[in-house]
Amino acid sequence: MNTVHQGWTDPGIRRIVILSFIALSALVLSAGNALAHAVTEGDAGYIQEIWGVNIIPFMYLGAKHMVTGYDHILFLLGVVFFLYKMKDVGIYVSLFAIGHSTTMLAGVWFGWGVNAYIVDAIIGLSVVYKALDNLGAYQRWFGFQPNTKAATLIFGFFHGTGLATKILDYEIASDGLLANLLAFNVGVELGQIMALAVILIVMGYWRKSPNFFRQAYTANVVMMSMGFILMGLQITGYFVAA
Repeated sequence: MNTVHQGWTDPGIRRIVILSFIALSALVLSAGNALAHAVTEGDAGYIQEIWGVNIIPFMYLGAKHMVTGYDHILFLLGVVFFLYKMKDVGIYVSLFAIGHSTTMLAGVWFGWGVNAYIVDAIIGLSVVYKALDNLGAYQRWFGFQPNTKAATLIFGFFHGTGLATKILDYEIASDGLLANLLAFNVGVELGQIMALAVILIVMGYWRKSPNFFRQAYTANVVMMSMGFILMGLQITGYFVAA
C-alpha cells in the first residue's frame, strides 16, 4: 500500500498527472455540446439524407464513433488495466460488447427515448466506478468486492443506450434500418478491437516498467477525475437545457 501511495507523492508523477488532467480536461470541455456520444454535423447530415441499405458507410460511422469516443476508451482502459491474460480480456470485452450492442440495437429499433444528459452522466459514472474498483476502494470501504463481470455488462447496457439515444435524434430512415444498424454495430466492434489493440500494446510496455504499480495508482486517479468531469458536464447540461 505504501508503494502505491508513493506514486502520488513522487514529484515527477505529480507533474505528469497535472499535465494529463489539463490535456484531458481540455479535450472533454471542447467536445461538441458536452455529449460523449455526439455525432458530428457532417455525419448527422449524412445519416439524415441517405436511404436504403448502406453497409460500408454505416460500418465506417460505427468504427469512427468507437475510436473517437473518449468515454468508451476510458472505460475500456479501466476494464483491462489489471487484466494480464488474453482470455480474461476477451471475456470482459465481450461482456461490454454484448451490453453495448444489445441496447444500441434495441434502443433504436424500438425507439426508446432516454434523456441524453442523464445516460451520459451514468456513462461518466461508469468510468468513476471502474477507476475506484481498480484502486481497491470497495474492499476498503465496504469490505467486499462487487462482481466485476456483472458491472461491465450493466455499464455496457448504458453505453449502448447513450449511443441509441443520440442516433434517434437524427431519425435514420426506416428503409434499410435493420441492415444499417447491424453494419453500424459491426463497425463499433471493429473500432473497439482497434482501440483495444492500442491499449494492450501500450499497457504491455508499461507493465514492464518497475514503476508500474506506483504509477497505476496515479493513472486511475486521473481516470476517476475524467469520469467526474464527464458527469459534471452532463448534469450541468441537463439543468441548463431544462
